[in-house]
Amino acid sequence: MREEEKKQPSQNFLKKRWAYPAIYLASAAIIITGILWYQAGNDVSEKAKDYSYDGIPTDNEFNEPAEEVNRTLENFVMPVQNPEDTVIEKEFYDSEASAEQQEAALVVYGNMYYPNQGIDISMDGKEFDVLAAMSGTVTKVQEDSLLGNTVEIEHSKGIVTRYQSVKDFDVAVGDIVDQGQVIAKAGKSLFNEDAGVHVHFEIRKENVAVNPLDYFHKSLATLQEVNVEEKNVSGDQPEAEPAEENAVEDDTSEKDATEGKQEEAEKKPKQEDADQKEDAKDNE
Repeated sequence: MREEEKKQPSQNFLKKRWAYPAIYLASAAIIITGILWYQAGNDVSEKAKDYSYDGIPTDNEFNEPAEEVNRTLENFVMPVQNPEDTVIEKEFYDSEASAEQQEAALVVYGNMYYPNQGIDISMDGKEFDVLAAMSGTVTKVQEDSLLGNTVEIEHSKGIVTRYQSVKDFDVAVGDIVDQGQVIAKAGKSLFNEDAGVHVHFEIRKENVAVNPLDYFHKSLATLQEVNVEEKNVSGDQPEAEPAEENAVEDDTSEKDATEGKQEEAEKKPKQEDADQKEDAKDNE
């Protein structure tokens, strides 16, 4: 009798009309709460993937490579390991500089004066590693006996750094290099023999050379905003083939002049003999 009395309250509860709907609603609420909690957990995970600890996005709607993002945060640096141990043998030729500074920035080659389009860096006559001044993609690796072997790295569309008078290449065209990575060793060039062992370093925008000293420790964005047409830049350096052609022309002209003098010297005695014979005939 007592067991029947204990079962009676629960049985009475289930017999009520609102009991099953109440149970159904409670179950549905629990299930919906669980779904919402699961979705909220996924959203947090996605945000953790898209953003770094300091809140800077590591991805965007254009899916740009991480290298491009890092590159915009870099500043141009000297292409050497220890800048304090180096000497700038020749600076960039600036048309707005003083006459004395302009004269010091001229390179003499083949009895011609050429404005320096970059800076020439040496280290007490010693060989040293040449480093990438900024991360980028290698677009040129070329041997050149006149200007010195050349490496060119593109950092953004139209903006490159050029490294001349180098040897022992450590990179190839298409390589992606990091800032400070060794790309070659300093060497010599016929164009600027006075600099000895050095690296000729240039920064160019749209193939126009700008003064590297103006952009060291400055970002790529700084140069991107510059209108290079308004900047005072230097003239062109000689190309290897034209320089050789000019040398041939000079030799030819010198040879022609020498031959001309010899012909005049040979003609002079003959002319004197002819004059003497005419004088003898007149006396007879």
